[in-house]
Amino acid sequence: MNNQCICKIRDILRLITAFEGSLQKQIGLNINEAMLLCLLSECEEPMLAGEIADEMGLTRSNASKVIASLEHDSLIRRRACSEDGRCQRFHITKHGLERLEQLHCESIRVPEELKSMM
Repeated sequence: MNNQCICKIRDILRLITAFEGSLQKQIGLNINEAMLLCLLSECEEPMLAGEIADEMGLTRSNASKVIASLEHDSLIRRRACSEDGRCQRFHITKHGLERLEQLHCESIRVPEELKSMM
């Protein structure tokens, strides 16, 4: 039985975990938080929590935790939808954009093995 694919995936996961540790040390964000800031910075319109979860491939519960963390740090903000005050849309704040500016792939330690895969 050839198990090389699962071994390669394990190696990739280890590299991503190492990258996330570097990211956390350098700019204080985990990979999901950084990806959400990036997503919101690219969107023309604020996004619903469900849209965020779908776009990031997260469960609604995990997306909610990422959103709460970024809201707590004032990196994103929620606004009630104009058409229905019960719905909430999220957008990146000025502070969030400034934090995202610190995220330069050249300055974040990316393991060499992971660089070769990008």
